[in-house]
Amino acid sequence: VQLQASGGGLVQAGGSLKLSCAVASERTLNNYAMAWFRQAPGKEREFVAAISWNGGTIYYADSVKGRFTISRDNAKNTVYLQMNSLKPEDTAVYYCAADSYGVIDDSAREEKVYDYWGQGTLVTVSS
Repeated sequence: VQLQASGGGLVQAGGSLKLSCAVASERTLNNYAMAWFRQAPGKEREFVAAISWNGGTIYYADSVKGRFTISRDNAKNTVYLQMNSLKPEDTAVYYCAADSYGVIDDSAREEKVYDYWGQGTLVTVSS
């Protein structure tokens, strides 16, 4: 499964961006749990949000709860991350990831759960 993340860019603090993650192959994401992670300069990659195969279960990192929304459109084979009230500390490369199991629990916050990763899209938030 090849994942293609897009939608990153430069935005001022308080602004919004919407990231997309689409499958760049004939495979479908419908049965996969999906997640977004991010990696800021000089820091380790960290969990942002995860969504189960049918959207019924969602997890967020505390740092983005209330500001970011993960969603999916299985008909379009795409997962989204709507980011509002952006802060300079949200600056990072954002990666989407897919887990073939489909169902998520607290382990969804761990990188090792995911089978496939996209190439990342850079989000820069200026102060």
